Amino acid sequence: MNVHHLELFYYVAKYEGITSAVRKMPYGIQQPAVSGQLLQLEKSLGVKLFNRRPFSLTEAGDLLYDHVYPFFSRLGDVEARLKGEESKHLRIAASASVLRHHLPELLAELRDGIPGLRLTLRDAEPSDVQDVLVRQQADLAVSVIHSQLGDGLKSVNLMQLPLGLLLPSRHKARSLDDLLEKTDGTWRPRIPLVGLPPNEEVSLLFQKEIESRDLHWPVAVEVDSLEGVQHFVRCGFGAGITVMIPGGDPPKGLRAISLDDFPPLNVGVIYQGSLKPLAKQFLDAAVEKAARLVSLSS
Repeated sequence: MNVHHLELFYYVAKYEGITSAVRKMPYGIQQPAVSGQLLQLEKSLGVKLFNRRPFSLTEAGDLLYDHVYPFFSRLGDVEARLKGEESKHLRIAASASVLRHHLPELLAELRDGIPGLRLTLRDAEPSDVQDVLVRQQADLAVSVIHSQLGDGLKSVNLMQLPLGLLLPSRHKARSLDDLLEKTDGTWRPRIPLVGLPPNEEVSLLFQKEIESRDLHWPVAVEVDSLEGVQHFVRCGFGAGITVMIPGGDPPKGLRAISLDDFPPLNVGVIYQGSLKPLAKQFLDAAVEKAARLVSLSS
């Protein structure tokens, strides 16, 4: 049986006639279309379901109506319940560092204004964010914004973060030049480099600028997160590529050299399609918070 045909039969039986059903159904459909599809339903079942004039259900019609009534009669209630719950459910994807250090305060402010707020927070590295959004596993993502977004994805910039180099706090270097030495007329790095995979935007920006300066500084220790970079720099594996967060100090045992003359990293909110009201409310709050952080750091 065609489910749409069953739905049409439900409305015709409920409102006792095709003409009345067409006037009261929640979506527009012409009377001849309803008549034709109900004839198809009767033909597929091999029984007459109702008499047209005057309207009355046959015995087979009564049996079918009793069967479909519990489902179709409750759809409105289920829809209202789902919309009510979904209106207070926000799903956010972000890196573990963002989830841990930058979202709690913002989400706490949002929660205070939305009783019953439900959150689903998904740990996703920047390279995974687009796939998470396309698969509808999050309403939006707070992430590095790549130069090219996938089809249907939109972004709102929150701030530009300068790149930086992490060093053990005991290291004497105060600038990028202090980490370079000239050998046989060529500038070379004095220490190894710790960084993210080459497809990550942080690595792409850093290496593109390094190459433009005729330097060769490949990553010697590749890790999958900025926290991993911090750990290996602290353990003495080299200088680590990082981003400078406004108002944030380097972790204990580390210090940072800001690369202000390097292209900055764009960080923002990425989403697909249209944002539901709750997600739009979060986006507005994130834009406001980012503006405050930039203002305080300037």
